[in-house]
Amino acid sequence: MLKVLNLYSGIGGNRKLWKDVEVTAIENNPEIAKIYQDFFPNDKVIVTDAHQYLLENYKEFDFIWSSPPCQSHSRARFWGFGSGKMKAVYPDLKLYEEIIFLMHYCKCKWVVENVNPFYEPLIIARKIGRHLFWANFHVPGFKSKDADINKGNSNEWQELHGFDISSYKLTSRRDKVLRSCVHPETGLHIFNCAFSKTKQLSLV
Repeated sequence: MLKVLNLYSGIGGNRKLWKDVEVTAIENNPEIAKIYQDFFPNDKVIVTDAHQYLLENYKEFDFIWSSPPCQSHSRARFWGFGSGKMKAVYPDLKLYEEIIFLMHYCKCKWVVENVNPFYEPLIIARKIGRHLFWANFHVPGFKSKDADINKGNSNEWQELHGFDISSYKLTSRRDKVLRSCVHPETGLHIFNCAFSKTKQLSLV
């Protein structure tokens, strides 16, 4: 069984369709980690700093998925600055720290996911839907179901991703929790590409 490290796991959109895997999920928000654990009771969920956990444990896994925080890279936040609603911030370069680290030190299959940023990416990536992917394996094109959705209410995002989190009390905005998910079929496509599975979905 493949040992998988799912960093910055959120509620587990990317992980939803993976089968026959032993997953360790890292999430620093306890209330989000609780939702993840409810959806995936057999996964090992650890509430800690994913960036540090990667550095200390990367050798223990067959596949690593990392989705570092995207807010400081997002076009939406940059547009907010342009309209005077948000202040200027440094882009969080832990994203590129992890990509460079994995490129040079990690021997297992790995992928790093983030938003399509407001600037030209510093390292070439594969764009799928609303997301960019950096990986040490070939990722063919793929038609993501969330490609054309920029706005929507919580119910619409729940239906899109197949997660019902309406019963949970959250301090985070519910729609943001759902919007940050990678669509499950995209997560499966990436996973299949990593291990040269013959089944692929909606290639373009």
